[in-house]
Amino acid sequence: MAQEIERKYLLAGDGWKNLAEGTLYRQGYLSTVKERTVRVRTIGEKAFLTIKGITVGISRLEFEYEISLDDAQQMLDELCKKPIIEKHRSKIEYGGLIWEVDEFHGANEGLVIAEVELESADQVIDLPDWVGEEVSGDPRYFNAALVGRPFNTW
Repeated sequence: MAQEIERKYLLAGDGWKNLAEGTLYRQGYLSTVKERTVRVRTIGEKAFLTIKGITVGISRLEFEYEISLDDAQQMLDELCKKPIIEKHRSKIEYGGLIWEVDEFHGANEGLVIAEVELESADQVIDLPDWVGEEVSGDPRYFNAALVGRPFNTW
């Protein structure tokens, strides 16, 4: 069973910007119901289909499969809910963990979130000084929610 355990934070500064170069991610959702999300994502020249279960605390089931880039682009253009999520993701090592900082574009311009995946829900972590308020429990910050209610409408 694949389990995702993740914490999300708003940023408290831009000290992260010079630590890594971002990669463009495009992702769309085929399903965004509470019980499951089905996502199509492109990362550079690779593409993935991801199924995630309902979030309980900071954990949920996650299954991911590589698919063809052509198939992913067609699904993003023709099947996925709009708007498509576009963001640059920077991966930064800190405190023995990989932090993913997402700087959103388009309808979610201005939103920047840091995420970190954990081994267990009670894992103690050292926060970088550029990490601010935790928003793990706020569903507005789920990428799937940003399709139905983009950041620029808040």
